[in-house]
Amino acid sequence: MAIYAIGDVQGCFDDLKRLLEKIRFNSDDDYLWFVGDLVNRGPQSLEVLRYVRSLQDHAVTVLGNHDLHLLAVAAGIRQAHCKDTINSILEAPDCDELLKWLRGQPLLHHDTALGYTMIHAGLPPQWGLTMAQSCAHEVEATLRSSTYTDFLEHMYGNEPSCWSESLVGWERLRFIVNCLTRLRYCNPDGSLVLAEKGAPSEQLNEHMPWFNAPHRASVNMRIIFGHWSALGQYSQEGIYALDSGCLWGGTLTALRLDSNPEWYNVECAGACIP
Repeated sequence: MAIYAIGDVQGCFDDLKRLLEKIRFNSDDDYLWFVGDLVNRGPQSLEVLRYVRSLQDHAVTVLGNHDLHLLAVAAGIRQAHCKDTINSILEAPDCDELLKWLRGQPLLHHDTALGYTMIHAGLPPQWGLTMAQSCAHEVEATLRSSTYTDFLEHMYGNEPSCWSESLVGWERLRFIVNCLTRLRYCNPDGSLVLAEKGAPSEQLNEHMPWFNAPHRASVNMRIIFGHWSALGQYSQEGIYALDSGCLWGGTLTALRLDSNPEWYNVECAGACIP
């Protein structure tokens, strides 16, 4: 048995298949963790969604911002962007089943035995594991409810930028989802900087990667995430970034988790070249 975490696929199904061939993935014995953004911008979002769902208990995926965007477009809450490639999902005969399955996926996955936690983007410095799990469950329960579209209508926006236990309602849920699916940078005081997207060498002012924030409560965790193609494949103590820019002509990355961490990559032609 082997367990692999895989970076942002974003509809690049052919690249995913080549990566699975490279690691000799056996769907009967092995397990895959996906860091989110299964869909969008790549050419085969429908195929990726169907494949990951077909793996059943042998795959786990957390939700990314593009996955949530698909749900919002399907609900008629957001307009599709000109670069979106989700029409094949929306027009598929099994669309409703796929979207219901997607709504049921977590925003955070933690494996106590392995000692890894997987999210799509980041954690604010005030959250340790228990708080992060509790906050993720709040959004997950809302997405799985019959009134999930109410949340999708209020999901977008950059405020509030600071965490407080006193946050309630849509503001609380929006802050949680922004951390788990959009966060890259924060200020030294822990407030979110959601507009900045470049590599750390290009950061502005005192903005810092969320995992370098002082007094970070999650410092003793081992965290796997994606979302940040400008950061690329990256690791430091307890931090493993897996979005190596498959969509942009970089690579698609897998990290083996059940033994000493070992990286695997396949080169990608890039569905979206900058």
